[in-house]
Amino acid sequence: MFGDNLIALRKYHNLSQEELAEQLGISRQTLSKYETGESLPDIEKCKMLADIFGVSMDDLVNFEKSDHYGLGVPPKGKHMFGMVKVGDKGQIVIPAKARKIFDIHPGDNLIVLGDEAQGLAIIKEKGLLDMIHMARNI
Repeated sequence: MFGDNLIALRKYHNLSQEELAEQLGISRQTLSKYETGESLPDIEKCKMLADIFGVSMDDLVNFEKSDHYGLGVPPKGKHMFGMVKVGDKGQIVIPAKARKIFDIHPGDNLIVLGDEAQGLAIIKEKGLLDMIHMARNI
């Protein structure tokens, strides 16, 4: 997992092993060992790698491409929760992980926004009201 994620992120960011190793202050050979799984970086180097690539340490280490429709490690704060089916009356079930991350509970009001070119967005009512309140105070 870690080695595959490291290789994919390095290539996505168009970095050679030499360039990335230089940013980390290690040799190209050490980076190669990280990528092949011969060795693992210490926690400080993991943090540096996550920061360089703009991903969470958890995703850097644990992300499973096969669990996410073959997509690579997402940028920090970005998520793909999976696919949902639209019911007969237009209802969807928001995945449990999304509800947990965004603190959504039964009875919460959600606002559905739409842009014909971009798609749909769902936000909590409180989030929108907070944005409106902040905009009025600026």
